[in-house]
Amino acid sequence: MTVAGLMRQYQVVGRHAANEEHPNPEAYRMIIFAPNPTIAKSKFWYYMHQFRKMKKTTGEILDCVELVEKNSRIVKNYGIWLRYSSRSGTHNMYREFRDVKLTGAVSQLYDEMAGRHRTRPRSIQIIRTAQVAAKDLLRVNPTQFAKAKVQFPLPHRVASGKRGQK
Repeated sequence: MTVAGLMRQYQVVGRHAANEEHPNPEAYRMIIFAPNPTIAKSKFWYYMHQFRKMKKTTGEILDCVELVEKNSRIVKNYGIWLRYSSRSGTHNMYREFRDVKLTGAVSQLYDEMAGRHRTRPRSIQIIRTAQVAAKDLLRVNPTQFAKAKVQFPLPHRVASGKRGQK
């Protein structure tokens, strides 16, 4: 899976294919982050094979819908629990990001994991995501920007010349 630009959030619903023995099998719903619906369905089958011993050949996808966040004008804090495979083994991790959308925070996660840990997108599994209040932030980087009166210094101010004068 390649991550090109912004990740999207999909809700994929699938189940075992119906047969005479089980005419109405149990449906499973998963929220998956992927760049497009095709990769979201592929990741759905990857996880279903791990958790429920169900494959694409023995099942069917009932629904695949993109979830869109309603209020994307306010900056929010997101906590992401993930698992990734490195050269030395499998690791669990918790990261915090600030963004206007959850999909933006997940895109930041993939970029940061590639930069800091040389992790490929296929080896990252997002376990859980949550919106975190500013007082509950644990990491230093998001905390410094979550204050009420954040000021950004403008170190390189150049006074512009008056019009017509050189």
